[in-house]
Amino acid sequence: MNEQVESRLEAVRRYHQRSKHRLDGFAAGPGRLDWATQPEPFRWFEGAPRVELPLVADGLEPSYRDLYQQNSITPQPLSLESIAALFELSLGLSAWKQSGDVRWALRCNPSSGNLHPTEGYAIVPNVGALSAGVYHYLSRDHLLEQRCAFTRDALPSNMLLIGLSSIHWREAWKYGERAFRYCQLDCGHAMAAVRYAAAVLGWSVRLLDGWDDESISRVLGLDRTEDFAQAEREHPDLMLLVDTTPAHSTALLPELLQAAADGAWQGQANPLAPYHSSEWPEIDLVAEACLKPLTPPTAWLPPPAQPVPQQSGCRLSAATLIRQRRSAQAFDGETTVSVSQLYRMLDMMRPRPAVPPWDLLPWSPHIHLLLFIHRVDGLPSGLYLFVRSDEAEAPLRSALANGAFEWGRVEGCPEHLRLYRLLHADTREIAEQLACRQAIAADSAFSLGMLAAFDAGLKQGAWAYRQLYWEAGMLGQLLYLEAEAAGVRGTGIGCYFDDAFHASLGIEGTQFQSLYHFTVGGALVDQRLDTLPPYAHRNAKL
Repeated sequence: MNEQVESRLEAVRRYHQRSKHRLDGFAAGPGRLDWATQPEPFRWFEGAPRVELPLVADGLEPSYRDLYQQNSITPQPLSLESIAALFELSLGLSAWKQSGDVRWALRCNPSSGNLHPTEGYAIVPNVGALSAGVYHYLSRDHLLEQRCAFTRDALPSNMLLIGLSSIHWREAWKYGERAFRYCQLDCGHAMAAVRYAAAVLGWSVRLLDGWDDESISRVLGLDRTEDFAQAEREHPDLMLLVDTTPAHSTALLPELLQAAADGAWQGQANPLAPYHSSEWPEIDLVAEACLKPLTPPTAWLPPPAQPVPQQSGCRLSAATLIRQRRSAQAFDGETTVSVSQLYRMLDMMRPRPAVPPWDLLPWSPHIHLLLFIHRVDGLPSGLYLFVRSDEAEAPLRSALANGAFEWGRVEGCPEHLRLYRLLHADTREIAEQLACRQAIAADSAFSLGMLAAFDAGLKQGAWAYRQLYWEAGMLGQLLYLEAEAAGVRGTGIGCYFDDAFHASLGIEGTQFQSLYHFTVGGALVDQRLDTLPPYAHRNAKL
């Protein structure tokens, strides 16, 4: 391993340790919120031609259950309307909330603190009113801004690319050094949101994991210093191939790089704040260390054969369920979920061919779940471990060295689900304590911590640090939707005491690290807030 690779890995490990919350202190943050520099919620490009997208999600018929039945949804052709639906159900607004004179937007893709550092782009061939080129999606008004007009088609007529980037300062304004973690989690949520939206249209999505960050920047125009002269820069995250046919076409990077180089670029990014009251150089350092080089694409290997999962009892349309997703702010401490509903959620975390969202990723699971079961009908309260891949069981048994653990298979659990009871106990108090003393971890039906195979993941390179968080974010998005389908609600937990959580499991070293926590239960709804339609403001202008 050369010195540069070692240096990058060391920078990532140093950042991860530095950004941990601990029982005796939190990771470095701003201390207070400077409301004068609160980030503008939306990024746009002044002077870029705009194409208003139709609002079509209400007319989409597939049910949520249909998303998991292979070949049950007829693929829609690539058109302005279908592209509009893809964005409306992935990165679009889902509602506005209002309290007095204060109003804020909710989106289909969740975000830490509702700050939304993730920006979305589309690279399209000639499609109706969209000429071939690169477009930025402005969710506020559900429209595409043409950043680059290609002089020729660079993509087949049956596919488009979705690019994602992050504005790190959006999260750092509130969360300080830990913000880089949250940006990557949000990217994972957005990836899964795109995959679910594409499934409603009968389309497939795959991560182009061989692409390097420099190429993504060049194709999306993120490297154009003059276009971000007074504005916060965007960091390249990833590129997704969206295919409207089952052929799984391959996007050719050289053609796209040439098209971007030859194209006509337009638009100036808007500044998100007049100034920054604080800067976080550690985020810049870890972002630099995590820059991904060009790599051979990972071979797509089909996951092992598994039984058909239990069917969801949800009868809602997929579009309705996706847009009703909310993050619970508090739980009632009473609502239960059934053990069959829990098994359904766990089963959907096992990758299957052509089933969203895991058919998006070319690698086997790196992340496994430590569950605090509080109120699951048919399952005793306690601490449980869910192993998402068969080969991970032995390393987890070795790493979780708490001598009190039972490691008992759960009676009645489907055989292919590797669910183990570690401890029969009331875990509400410890769950709340480890989640930065937040009651949402104890008042829910269950909460969980996501354990990543940290050392093994980083063997690929420092850039894999981001991918571990993407997988965790995808798990979070799945749990959000499955909770809604079960008639309850979920919420992500980014604040937890990292090493105290590890110590409670007997984990030493960094073989496994917790990257994200989550909780599911009966939500308490704040009746003081008004809920408004997502695009009534746009309709009022028509």
